[in-house]
Amino acid sequence: MWVGAWVGMKRQLCKLTPIAVSKKTKQGYYGDGGGLYLQVSPTGTKSWLFRFTLAGRSREMGLGALHTVSLAKARTKAAEARELLLLHIDPVEARNADKARKTLEAARAITFSECAAAYIRSNRADWKNAKHAEQWTNTIKTYCGPIIGKLPVQDVDTALVVKVLEPIWTAKSETASRLRGRIESVLGWATMSGYRTGDNPARWRGHLDNVLPALKKKARVKHHPALPFDQMGEFMESLRAQEGIAARALEFLILTATRTGEVIGAKWDECDLRAGLWTVPASRMKAGREHRVPLAPRAVEIIRALHRSQSDYAFPGQREGTALSNMAMLQLLKRMGRVTLTVHGFRSTFRDWTAERTNFPREVCEMALAHTVSDQVEAAYRRGDLFEKRRRLMLEWSQHCDNVKRAGKVLSFAAK
Repeated sequence: MWVGAWVGMKRQLCKLTPIAVSKKTKQGYYGDGGGLYLQVSPTGTKSWLFRFTLAGRSREMGLGALHTVSLAKARTKAAEARELLLLHIDPVEARNADKARKTLEAARAITFSECAAAYIRSNRADWKNAKHAEQWTNTIKTYCGPIIGKLPVQDVDTALVVKVLEPIWTAKSETASRLRGRIESVLGWATMSGYRTGDNPARWRGHLDNVLPALKKKARVKHHPALPFDQMGEFMESLRAQEGIAARALEFLILTATRTGEVIGAKWDECDLRAGLWTVPASRMKAGREHRVPLAPRAVEIIRALHRSQSDYAFPGQREGTALSNMAMLQLLKRMGRVTLTVHGFRSTFRDWTAERTNFPREVCEMALAHTVSDQVEAAYRRGDLFEKRRRLMLEWSQHCDNVKRAGKVLSFAAK
């Protein structure tokens, strides 16, 4: 009885044979039973369909072309679809959901390095200079690449983050601190982009601070080596003996107490030589605010002498249409034998001089460095009074830079 029932059911389901399937050439649908059909198109191509009705709705689900899906495989797929129907699950919707899940899993398989590269690309426009993006790229590649670079970003956990940071945590504390923040930013971006879920394993407060020792602030502070201000005149005399764009750019930077990126990006249309004024646009300022810089006569002289250049940049680079390299002034210092100095350190020299040798108010000195000051002072600045005070400050600074202190001769007063 059971054998007869099985044979009858098999005949009801398995109506086609491989030979019959191969011989079907006329357009139409040929049933194999249980909702499985062989479809022959007008052009003679063959494919499998599963027809079903669920909740009063008739649907068709393609199972693939005959050259890819055999009769046996088509029957297996149809049987799986019938099992879903028994559970009142639409096989088409179930397949679409499975496809979406696999697509999401594939998307989440993006590696940490790929996420880092995408993060850098999306934020590059907001960073003030190319060097910042380069530092991001280099630290991620150097320290993260060998350990987590090729791993799916969703697999990066606390243990892996610690494995990246631990070797340099105390030996290179400043680099390690910045790297941790960068990893946290990349993982945060990956979470917001749907590539990972859960907490950020690079978070410091309430997380990594329980695993890694706190870095001492003194160990993390990195001062820019600065020239003592009483040696400024002698240094400036030596600098003015140097030839080339880099030497003039460094002299201009010192006289204006500005930053490297602000100077090398300076363009002719930003300078009003008659008014002795250089206006740095907000896009090139660290604080994101336009900065008016009063130019001492020597600073004006530098710009006027370079105005013969055909470049849009006041301090052009070697290649046409480019600005001076951000490393040019540092290389100049090395050629001068001043390897202990940094370009940024001259701002510290200027600030030390203002504090020790002048009576200018603190807010005037801070504004000369384009540091953020109070709203009241900002309002005054926009009226122009602080600008004139800063003009006098920069003139005195220029005069100080011209003051060369030479060792005096020892005279002998012998008794006659």
